[in-house]
Amino acid sequence: MTSQVEELKSKADAAFSAGENDQAVNLYTQAINLDEKNYVLYSNRSAVYAKLNKYEDALKDAEKCIALKPDFIQGYLRKGTALSFLNRYDDAIRIYEEGLKIDSNNQELLTDLENVRKYTNNKSIANEIGFFSNPQFIHQLVTNPKAQQLLQDPETAKLMKLLQDQPNNTTLLTNPKVLKLIGTVLDVGTGNSHGNQKAMNVKKQTNTSTTTTTNEQQNKTLTPEQKQAEEQKEKGNEAYKKKDFETALNYYNKATELDPNNMIYYTNRAAVYFEQKRWDDCIKQCEKAIDIGRENKADYKLIAKACVRIGNVKVQEKNYQEAIKYFNRSLLEYRNPDIIKRKEEIEKILKEQEQLAYFNPELSEQEKTKGNEFFQKADYPNALKHYTEAIKRNPSNARLYSNRAACFIKLMEFGLALKDSEEGIKIDPTFVECYLHKGHALMATKNFSQAMIVFKKVLETHPNNQEAMEGYQQCTVGSSDDPEEVLQRALADSEIQQILDDPTMCLILDQIQNEPLAIREHLRDPTIAQKIHKLMDAGIITIHPM
Repeated sequence: MTSQVEELKSKADAAFSAGENDQAVNLYTQAINLDEKNYVLYSNRSAVYAKLNKYEDALKDAEKCIALKPDFIQGYLRKGTALSFLNRYDDAIRIYEEGLKIDSNNQELLTDLENVRKYTNNKSIANEIGFFSNPQFIHQLVTNPKAQQLLQDPETAKLMKLLQDQPNNTTLLTNPKVLKLIGTVLDVGTGNSHGNQKAMNVKKQTNTSTTTTTNEQQNKTLTPEQKQAEEQKEKGNEAYKKKDFETALNYYNKATELDPNNMIYYTNRAAVYFEQKRWDDCIKQCEKAIDIGRENKADYKLIAKACVRIGNVKVQEKNYQEAIKYFNRSLLEYRNPDIIKRKEEIEKILKEQEQLAYFNPELSEQEKTKGNEFFQKADYPNALKHYTEAIKRNPSNARLYSNRAACFIKLMEFGLALKDSEEGIKIDPTFVECYLHKGHALMATKNFSQAMIVFKKVLETHPNNQEAMEGYQQCTVGSSDDPEEVLQRALADSEIQQILDDPTMCLILDQIQNEPLAIREHLRDPTIAQKIHKLMDAGIITIHPM
């Protein structure tokens, strides 16, 4: 059954890629009937339904996908997409946020979340301002190069004409194509910080008969208590600027009593507590502010700001792990470049702390000894594990990189061997073993000229080094050896002959010839690894860079 499901899935994937969406749905459905618990199938079918504009069906499949596999990120992407197309933007935002709790750095989720928020911002502006009844806006639109490109689309042009006849038609105003058209003039949703200001300017132009400011308009909708609260807040702000924090706190407390549903008053109190180094009180006020903000649908930026303040408290407490968590929470609300930079700085500090706490030369030496023991047994995977742990415990020891480079060479990971050799040389430019491993890694990848340079460098300071002399000599003839001569010379070795006569080794060599990467798996077996290295040293096996 499994093979049949995979076959149907492959055919469905191909149909979807070819734009044959109905066929894709049919094939995915057949596969689901055979395997109802395959969450990937529901995810894929959801994507096809979205292409077919069947968003309710896409939503059902996405929900089924998440129910079967709650940590499968693609399910949240599918559900968010379906909800967005169904104009359920708040629900879409919530789903994207849920997905980001699982993987806070998922770029697709972050991008989709940001796009939905931009879209809702455009929508609110479009509903608020009568753009298409404003002659100045129409003039700006028809002379805007980006708008002219969009208006070449017949549907967009038709929508614009309809809006000129029906400028207050909210259904038309929230059409994605119309919002994109408006955005070309206002720069809304393009990352331009002047977009909202342009929107406000247009709004003022459409209301020339009533030239009240935005603040005056807002004040008209405030209750007497809310107006008093704002007055108290302004007095608190003046005291705060003068660093008279107790007075500021008293005013903010009065503002909160008058209007307990305004989260700004709580964050202002938190700011005072932060200055007073009252960390617990600061965090409590921020958490309260976030709760109040959620309940009253406050601006995402305000909620993000409260999260940042908690993060800053955690930095002061040197609890960097928690600080990063709250900076991430803030970025889920609003992608502030300054906070991204701040988070990266704290992550760097945390990493340095963790490395410092892990540093232990004594334990490093113990791990190196274990690695050496496994290396002598030709158990290179286990040797590699212990050498790696030794490096973590003491990353400034050149010998550890040298040992791991030797291990990588045995495992035929020549690129990694080269990297470790160079790291060891960087730490100790006089450490000969690192140069030798570098030379052998270069030889193994047929980079003879570079290998010769490395071996020659060793011989300049250690003219009697036998390994360097042999390496240099091999480089001089390595690229010109006659393959037939190499084979005859190797076959004269009884041990080589015995290996080649081994039926198991014949099968392994055939597999390596057809699948070069398979050699890595065989090298995990110490006995086979020894035989492979013997053949490699004799020139029977040639390894190319992987």
